[in-house]
Amino acid sequence: MRALGLFFTAGISVELWYKKGLFFREKLIYEKFLERGEFNKIYWFTYGINDKYYEKYLHNGIEIIPMPKILNFNIGKIIYSILMPFIQHRYLKECNILKTNQMWGSWTAVISKILYKKPLVVRTGYTISLFSLKENKKLAYFINKIVEKIAYKFADFSIVASEEDYRYVVRSYNVEKIIVNPNYIDINLFKPMNIKKDRDVVFVGRLSQQKNIFNLIKAFKGLNYTLDIYGEGELKEKIEKLIEDLKLEDTVKLKGIVPNSELPKILNRYKVFVLPSFYEGMPKALLEAMACGLACLGTNVKGIKEVIQHGKNGWLVGTDVDEIRKGIRMLMENETLRKKLGKNARKTIEKKFSLEKIVEREIKIYKSKFLAKGDTL
Repeated sequence: MRALGLFFTAGISVELWYKKGLFFREKLIYEKFLERGEFNKIYWFTYGINDKYYEKYLHNGIEIIPMPKILNFNIGKIIYSILMPFIQHRYLKECNILKTNQMWGSWTAVISKILYKKPLVVRTGYTISLFSLKENKKLAYFINKIVEKIAYKFADFSIVASEEDYRYVVRSYNVEKIIVNPNYIDINLFKPMNIKKDRDVVFVGRLSQQKNIFNLIKAFKGLNYTLDIYGEGELKEKIEKLIEDLKLEDTVKLKGIVPNSELPKILNRYKVFVLPSFYEGMPKALLEAMACGLACLGTNVKGIKEVIQHGKNGWLVGTDVDEIRKGIRMLMENETLRKKLGKNARKTIEKKFSLEKIVEREIKIYKSKFLAKGDTL
């Protein structure tokens, strides 16, 4: 029997994944591991007290190890992140490999590695110190650098989602055993559908400063197109006020959160997807829109330009209002260009970002580095 232990980001629960519509997307890679027979058991070490409820939606080889109810308070979750390796020793001793889902909380995995002498794979979807640097959060940057330095020092192998993260991690921490394995897309779920494209432009993502939503909304002033925004975040009230101040209530609509499984049908109704961010890691929303064959407009920043080739599988613009407005006009007024970009976008996802390809690459690491044929617990 082979077992993998996955450490959730500190403070994050399966219940939160479910409420944010992420659950059915995030579980896919682990169910694939089990279907392929590379692992017989996968433990999810989470920070939710009600997470066991969601096991009914999972492959029966995945077992959720929730946080004890007694620690269900804010600082309690931090305490648990330190005590978990001791509290959950029964399950951790059974694991062949330990893996982080993100960097924050990776100290739990490091402690577990030291205690139980298990190989540790540090996987991140984005680099937290790099994000805090871009946001000019000096204290967060200092703390995150320490967390990353410790995690990479003890990691037996590391996985990052983008080339930018790869270069940054190698340069900052002198990491040698590391690969880029980007975020995956279920191309059988996210695909072009025979649905009438009766909507104009769509944005999907967090309502945060990073996403540059204010400039996106301002770009629609004077345009005869509509924008639907899917997502929640700390800027929601300010965004609602901006829409009201610009008198764009009939043009820009906030649609809230939808489950990830419902997104394909929603995306297929639109002519253009837009991601106007100031910076990105490896944006899943962009990859999902490209998989659906949408013409995608993105800003010419790291993370986005790593995926979009201007004029080939998408369209790149600057982050200011005028650039975004020009880009929207360009795509909305040129159906031939939209179809070309959408077709090539789908090909890009099939070639580089499909769930099957990402699973294959990660499994290859486990088999070649850590798992010998016939391994048993």
